[in-house]
Amino acid sequence: MRSPRAVLTALIVAGLLVVSAPAAASAATGEDEVDPTIAQMLDEIPGGVLIDAHRAVWPALDMEVTVPSVLGGFAARAAVGSCANGRICAYSNGSLSGTTVTWGTCGTLTVPTGFVPRSFANARSSGYAQARNSAGGVLATANAGAWANVGGTAKTVRCVL
Repeated sequence: MRSPRAVLTALIVAGLLVVSAPAAASAATGEDEVDPTIAQMLDEIPGGVLIDAHRAVWPALDMEVTVPSVLGGFAARAAVGSCANGRICAYSNGSLSGTTVTWGTCGTLTVPTGFVPRSFANARSSGYAQARNSAGGVLATANAGAWANVGGTAKTVRCVL
């Protein structure tokens, strides 16, 4: 006859397996639909790799797009808001919120078509970044370790070391 402790342990393990089975099945069947913003950018910008329903990367451009999930939050170590150390980040909403496009390189960075930055962050340790319109006019500037809201429609972000 089995000890009460062994039976209790077996019941707990069985219960955990039953509870976790729907989550595993959901992940395996890919129930999460790709966010429309991610899908659009993957269609428009060659070389993108879908990471999950809310994130894609373009290795050759050192660019990443993240759409906040319903559960929210960003896991990366943040230097400025949710913008990770060493990156330039553009956000679809003011005050560093909404969909995020990030770059790890410095220079004149093209904002993806259909994405309108309303704020951006410069999480680099030196230099500055500028959100610029199609004529090259400066809409906002963020020094190293800072961020700014953007008025107007930025077509590029210029990063200067």
